[in-house]
Amino acid sequence: QVQLVESRGGLVQAGGSLRLSCAASGRTLSSGAMAWFRQAPGKEREFVASIKWSGGSTDYADSVKGRFAISRDNAKNTGYLQMNSLKPEDTAVYYCAADLRRWGRSTAYYNYWGQGTQVTVSS
Repeated sequence: QVQLVESRGGLVQAGGSLRLSCAASGRTLSSGAMAWFRQAPGKEREFVASIKWSGGSTDYADSVKGRFAISRDNAKNTGYLQMNSLKPEDTAVYYCAADLRRWGRSTAYYNYWGQGTQVTVSS
């Protein structure tokens, strides 16, 4: 089993930056992938970014490409999402997710989920 604990989100003005972290415990993430999803009120959970734990290949939703950066620290078993040039439409609950084998944009690929953290961007 893998437990994921996200850092606290927060309130930030448009154009600002915020970094989220996701600490994994229970298993060392030496394979598979970690991803970030988000869910705004009244909307479905959507893919934001993912990273393969081995090799570090990344994938981004078009809406965040060039503004967000996903990374991981193997030694700390922790993933990060650096969010820059934030926009009000980035407001959502952000979830980190992980799987020990799969990698992709679907929520179905990920067996382990964090509790979610609120990110609010004011205009």
